[in-house]
Amino acid sequence: MQQAGHHSDFDNLSYNLTYLENNKTASILGPGLPAYPQVMDHVRNTLDVGACRTFTEFIVTNPEHPYVVHTQMSIDDEGSVSLIDSIVTDKGDWAFNATGYLYWNSQEKWDPIPEDKRLSRDKLKAAADAYADRCNDVTVQVPFGTPCARLEGGAYTGRGNLSANTCDIGGLPEHVPLTNRRYVVDEVTGTVDIFLGFTGLDRTRPTEGTPDSHLFRIEDGKIRYIHTVSACFVDGCGMNGTGLVPGIGRRF
Repeated sequence: MQQAGHHSDFDNLSYNLTYLENNKTASILGPGLPAYPQVMDHVRNTLDVGACRTFTEFIVTNPEHPYVVHTQMSIDDEGSVSLIDSIVTDKGDWAFNATGYLYWNSQEKWDPIPEDKRLSRDKLKAAADAYADRCNDVTVQVPFGTPCARLEGGAYTGRGNLSANTCDIGGLPEHVPLTNRRYVVDEVTGTVDIFLGFTGLDRTRPTEGTPDSHLFRIEDGKIRYIHTVSACFVDGCGMNGTGLVPGIGRRF
């Protein structure tokens, strides 16, 4: 549907479909993003069998309008898509750089986890939740692996040493609730995506959750990769070059 820009190409849309774009109800007929065909330079799909949900990450580097988009979809009891929930980021959003996102993503390996090493849904979710919980409670221990790299908008922590870098480099938020979490967990790919509200990331709305997605790749119980996209309420999340929101610290 997104490549063609025609919802008629999507055979199993529910008559009661809800489409959300950056936490706002929109229409797939326009002006929502699905109404506009896109050439995708990268697509990643995961499947949450237990919850009947899917996750898609796609990157568009078209210089006329680049995007990085994370989408969760829910399937109803009749096998139709009842919810399409997208975090759509472009110029002006947090650390946005689609070409950088594409490049660093291409350096990573997201192959299926060997069957004898796959973790349960609960263990995968617990690892991802530990990261999200740590942003509000500094006593939480996050199971970062080594190597581990975080890709955020287009900025990358792993550029110095792809084989031995770590995500435990400081700069995580403190006392910042990550609220309204929605999950897609895929045991085969060892991934968890969390849609959430990142409280105060956009300084123009310091008590509101900025639309955000955190995608985790977990191997042997440890976090290997983190991909994040955040859709600011205003360009630059209202920081105007003055620094980050007090109490949030660096995202890197």
